[in-house]
Amino acid sequence: MADLSFLGFLVLLLPLTLLLLLYLIVRPKPVRIPIKDRHVFITGGSSGIGLALAHQAAKEGARVSILARSGKKLEEAKQSIQLATGIEVATYSADVRDFDAVKTALDEAGPVDVLVVNQGVFVPGELEVQSLDEVRLMIDVNITGSFHMIKAALPLIKKRQNGGPASIALMSSQAGQVGIYGYTAYSASKFGLRGLAEALQQEVIADDIHVSLIFPPDTETPGLEEENKRRPRLTSIIAASSGAMKADEVAKKALDGIKSGSFIVPCNSEGFLLSIATAGLSPQRSVLMAFVEVVAAGLIRFVALCFQWNWYGSIEKWHARGKRSGN
Repeated sequence: MADLSFLGFLVLLLPLTLLLLLYLIVRPKPVRIPIKDRHVFITGGSSGIGLALAHQAAKEGARVSILARSGKKLEEAKQSIQLATGIEVATYSADVRDFDAVKTALDEAGPVDVLVVNQGVFVPGELEVQSLDEVRLMIDVNITGSFHMIKAALPLIKKRQNGGPASIALMSSQAGQVGIYGYTAYSASKFGLRGLAEALQQEVIADDIHVSLIFPPDTETPGLEEENKRRPRLTSIIAASSGAMKADEVAKKALDGIKSGSFIVPCNSEGFLLSIATAGLSPQRSVLMAFVEVVAAGLIRFVALCFQWNWYGSIEKWHARGKRSGN
């Protein structure tokens, strides 16, 4: 009986000891980033997730600025936000590939408290058949454009008026957590954001600036239908298990993650599992999430291998059918 009691004590002691150890070592420390009465600047803000984020931030009392290329879409977005919230947002027309244009827009907007780097383009296709112009477009908009935005905004974030904690949020994708057939260039552009975010967080933490990396799944945006038409059939088979979310749902998850200062912000259950599977050396503010990552790592790795088995099985069957058809 005494042995069983001692065993029960050890079973309880081990997780508590791990939690205490994680509490001591988890960095950066937890933070809350207020939105009300603060300047939130959103790129790609005229449609999709960016527009939904602008609506959410305006509802929460933020001063919102949105940037996109199309002046017409920006005006439509401005009117829709004002109609829904009564808040007038500032709009800026610029291409994120043009650093000078981006810098001019941000200088006009003034000090920024929360920067959401949300612009992105996706052109699906196997690398062998995809044009280099399409590859360059994704790299230029998704990666280089993000560098442009952050480089131009950093001095303005450091000049923020209230001196409270600030945020830089980067909109990645679940294709930035795991490579998928037909997403070669897109995944590369989104995986790159992770390296940017991890290094940037170390560079700006002393200025009380907190980086968030958001990983939405397929999202019901104006471009999704056109993307689906161009997707290789095998891509649709492999990615069939991941359902699409509404832009409003993604925006709420994203804004909640930004406000909590979370480095990794998943948007659905699959994204949550991917965040554990790919945690690696990324920052983690939550002791509870760090505990889950440590304890569940082995099991999640096994689940990930099961997914890979399924995906590669689908690829083998696809090519086998193709060979039979060719014969």
